[in-house]
Amino acid sequence: MVKRVHRPREDAEFDFILGMSAVPVLAYFTGTWPKAIEPCRVMDLVVGGIADDYTGRLTAVRADLTRCPAAAERYGITGAPSCVLLKEGEAVAHGTGPMTVAEIRQFLDGHL
Repeated sequence: MVKRVHRPREDAEFDFILGMSAVPVLAYFTGTWPKAIEPCRVMDLVVGGIADDYTGRLTAVRADLTRCPAAAERYGITGAPSCVLLKEGEAVAHGTGPMTVAEIRQFLDGHL
């Protein structure tokens, strides 16, 4: 299984990926503080599988809150893990906290 999750190192790279995507973007924000590490690791696995399943219909982006603070602020992200579904750069759905595969599918299917 090939993971199709982009990992921008800074806000400019996040914006570049967003601008180049012809399909909606599932951006999930992670953190590196102790209470966020394990839930974010779980989201890595969940979103990696979702990205494979939705190939061609979705671009997945994993953004660290400390590396992409402007993106997090733009979309009202205040904690990790958090998800936002973007269509043409506009947020159409938000999710906070760790989510299961079923929850992410429901989150996406209601908006794709």
